[in-house]
Amino acid sequence: MAIRTFAAAAAASIVLTAPAQAQETFEMTSAFGKNLPILGTAAVGFTEKLNSITEDVEFEHFDPGELVPALEALDAVSNGSVDAAYTTAGYWQGKIPAASLFAAVPFGPEAGEFLAWMMYDDGMELFQRMYDENGYNVHVIPCGIIAPETSGWFKNEINSLEDLEGLNMRFFGLGAEVMQRLGVSTSLLAAGDIFPALERGAIDATEFSMPRIDARLGFHNIAKYNYFPGWHQPATMFELLINKDRWEDLDEISQNQVEIACMANITDNYAEGEATNFAAMQDNTENNGVTIKQWPPEMLDAFEASWNEVAAELAAEDAFFAEVWTDLQEFREGYAVWNSNIYLPRPRK
Repeated sequence: MAIRTFAAAAAASIVLTAPAQAQETFEMTSAFGKNLPILGTAAVGFTEKLNSITEDVEFEHFDPGELVPALEALDAVSNGSVDAAYTTAGYWQGKIPAASLFAAVPFGPEAGEFLAWMMYDDGMELFQRMYDENGYNVHVIPCGIIAPETSGWFKNEINSLEDLEGLNMRFFGLGAEVMQRLGVSTSLLAAGDIFPALERGAIDATEFSMPRIDARLGFHNIAKYNYFPGWHQPATMFELLINKDRWEDLDEISQNQVEIACMANITDNYAEGEATNFAAMQDNTENNGVTIKQWPPEMLDAFEASWNEVAAELAAEDAFFAEVWTDLQEFREGYAVWNSNIYLPRPRK
């Protein structure tokens, strides 16, 4: 198995005595500001969890831009100018075609299935190989996950594919490839840049994250139509990148403690998102004048058909994308045997 389980890592970290050593300090940049619910607080939560269980390693949290801009974190960790980063692999899609398959897959696995593939199938091995084979000197650990995001905020109601044509929209990851195919001009903006772009009309619509997170960014003040479901991100995984030289300098106990903190952070991150978003949706409809919309089946069918075309083209263009995509699809075929039998059907009357 490519990654130690929580129990195994915990057991390995229990020792009666350990030699004294100087504390290792890691400066960690985050892709999300600490005041951003769920996304930003997860990065802070990771450092607090880790620092509370070890005296040998300390992580210092820095907001995006304090050390490096959010979209430059991978290069910074690789070259050693930053020790670590809490981020998401989807930000590296422009550098590595397969990167978003380890972040969020349109019409792909939800959180439980995603973690199953990562931790008990081939996902983690492929994740590390991706960075190794592209020349990045980083060690990667899954360190957070959230349930689906909303599908987007629009200034005007969208009733057909024709209504999408010509829109300028902030969009993330592989979903952006789908929207571009449908006539939308997309750009990847960091969280703090989205509201000003909406306000001045540089973009007509945006997706970013979950309702509670989006509420902090104020999208509801400008775009009053919030669309669901989050077909483009059924789950979103976050990663801890550590400079590989720094990682390998750590003893096994310290490495285990970092992994344990990330495992705990995944649980906390997922639960917080599930627990707190309905209140934000209620506030939007009751107090902010937001209309919650569901994509009709024909629109979802069009998104999915477009995604299948995108995935096939990316697989044809990039051998590693094809390898990861095939592995994930094979796992999903097996998982469907379990998923289609064990869970109650949706919607439930």
